[in-house]
Amino acid sequence: MYNLLRKDLKIGVHPMFFLFPLLMGALMLIPGWIYFIVLLYFCWITVPNIFYGFRSQNDLMFTAMMPVSKKDMVKARISVIVILELLHIVIAMLYGLITTRLYTNIDYYFFKPSPGFWGLCFVMLAIFNLTLIPMYYKTAYKFGSALIVSITSAMLFAVAAQWLGIQNTKMSEIFNVTVGDHMALHSSILIAGIAIFIAFTWIAYRMAFKRFLKVEIQ
Repeated sequence: MYNLLRKDLKIGVHPMFFLFPLLMGALMLIPGWIYFIVLLYFCWITVPNIFYGFRSQNDLMFTAMMPVSKKDMVKARISVIVILELLHIVIAMLYGLITTRLYTNIDYYFFKPSPGFWGLCFVMLAIFNLTLIPMYYKTAYKFGSALIVSITSAMLFAVAAQWLGIQNTKMSEIFNVTVGDHMALHSSILIAGIAIFIAFTWIAYRMAFKRFLKVEIQ
């Protein structure tokens, strides 16, 4: 599996997509912006282009000719997605720390880049993985409908969470005004978000592997 992962990262993923988090993460420096969009760019741009690249290279057939199992093929591909997701979110977090120190007197209307917000981002990416990966591995080739459903699901979660943060005064205060007074709650949301991300991605892997076993590679 390790060699497959190296192959995917070196051959299948264009180097631009390792620099992309630095460029998109810089959007965190916009004061008071809708910061969910920073990570949604990963769903909108990075994943579609990577999947298209693998398909144009006929990577599925090429990999199937190697002495590897379908289980390892699924593991390697999901690992690529997770690595890039973590790269995006970690770099966005670093930019978020800069933002909170640069703009100390801003009244946030949308979510402030706080630990609780990043917990919500992990949940958003967890939903994206849970819908994208199993749908994609029905064929391991066609990805259009899987992308539409997964991106829509992630966006709906972001919109719902942000809408609740605006409409609910208590939630708005906790996330945007008195973050320092609720660090225990923020830490709990972050930990829960990471746990959900791990659990959903694992479930997605198990579902994808079972579906991929039924796929005949031609």
